[in-house]
Amino acid sequence: MLASWSFANIFFFQPPAFLMIGIPGLETVHGWISILFSSMYTVALTGNCLILLAVRRTPSLHQPMYYFLSMLALTDMGLTLATMPTMLAVLWFDHRLIGFNACLIQLLFLHSLSMVESSVLLAMSFDRFVAISNPLRYASVLTNNVIIRIGLAIMAHATVSLFPGPFLLKRLNFCPGKILLSHSFCFHADVMKRACADITVNIIYGLYVVLSTVGFDSLLIQQQHTLILHTVMSLASPRERIRALNTCVSHILAVLVFFIPVIGVSMIHRFGRHLPPIVHTLVAYLYLGVPPVLNPIIYSVKSKPIREAMLRVLSKKSKG
Repeated sequence: MLASWSFANIFFFQPPAFLMIGIPGLETVHGWISILFSSMYTVALTGNCLILLAVRRTPSLHQPMYYFLSMLALTDMGLTLATMPTMLAVLWFDHRLIGFNACLIQLLFLHSLSMVESSVLLAMSFDRFVAISNPLRYASVLTNNVIIRIGLAIMAHATVSLFPGPFLLKRLNFCPGKILLSHSFCFHADVMKRACADITVNIIYGLYVVLSTVGFDSLLIQQQHTLILHTVMSLASPRERIRALNTCVSHILAVLVFFIPVIGVSMIHRFGRHLPPIVHTLVAYLYLGVPPVLNPIIYSVKSKPIREAMLRVLSKKSKG
């Protein structure tokens, strides 16, 4: 007992690298699966770039709603670029190693961008609430200065909340034989389970991060949509009700696309230890891969101004 205690206190181990995995049980078809993920990444980057170009080049879209949509598109592009290198390296080349510090940097970006996306969706719900409940004051409430301050506050909140994460992991003593991760990218919850030390602080910290995003933001979004629904139902004309609700459909779909996988990942990491590894992997891929792909599709289908502006950008590209 004394010898093991002395060994644990004398030796402090941090692996030079972690070993990532692709999709468990489907290693033989990683080449074909990589085609699917490459297509998803292409759609995500192209769609979100088109949204940014459409908003920038169309003066009629220089409104708060579309500024927030641009923030969402930028965040989705960041999430895509953060996961794409390691994901495709595993699927294309079977390059499964990721350096310890590189892993910490990647998880910092992944969790920070996820928190930013949650906050942007909250800001978008506030935008819809003001537009529907008090349309006459909409332009005076959500001025350009206010939108810039909201954007800076979102970035500051994510930075302050997630900055301690890598340092809390770096202080841990890791097990030499536990370097295999559960995904093709790094998660805080996944990395901390590879430690041979007390991870209570990391668990509490991870719980705080989840509650401050999934918990707090989702509650406020739900509250604002309840107020929006109450305002819509008080309108006299059925046509006005439908028109008001239609302005919220895209945002509601974007909220569902983001929060359902987030909740799934959080629940599986805490309560799904006995589930097959492929379940953990697929839910994580849904969490990080689906929103950046679906958000441009949702807004291009449900929002006529965005769709028309994106088509104009494409037509100019083809003529050029």
